[in-house]
Amino acid sequence: MANLHRGEIAAFIGGAERRLRLTLGALAELEEAFGAEDLADLARRFASGSLKARDVIRVLAAGLRGAGEALTDADVAALPVEGGIAGYADTVVRLLAATFGGEEEARPLDGPAPAAAPSPGTTSSPSASAS
Repeated sequence: MANLHRGEIAAFIGGAERRLRLTLGALAELEEAFGAEDLADLARRFASGSLKARDVIRVLAAGLRGAGEALTDADVAALPVEGGIAGYADTVVRLLAATFGGEEEARPLDGPAPAAAPSPGTTSSPSASAS
């Protein structure tokens, strides 16, 4: 089972539930692959939302290796992800959220998306607007 507190997520890849985790070593691997100057540069690259299919393979492969799998990028490129292209995107988004944080918190594989937090200066109490 994935441990979100350690930055792990779970995803169905290649017909099996697998764990993914971007360890420091995995992040160093991605810095090199993307030509990033540092972690902040890497985070900015991911935050842009502009990833090629090759980038998705690199992120998934680094995450799988970070969680202990012995798979090459080529191995990962051949593995189907449940949900097709949307499944690939969801897995990458959840992995990056578990690693870097952000607006959307990582959630369990079968869990719902988190509820939006109230904006600063607002209250979630229905009686707050009553006078």
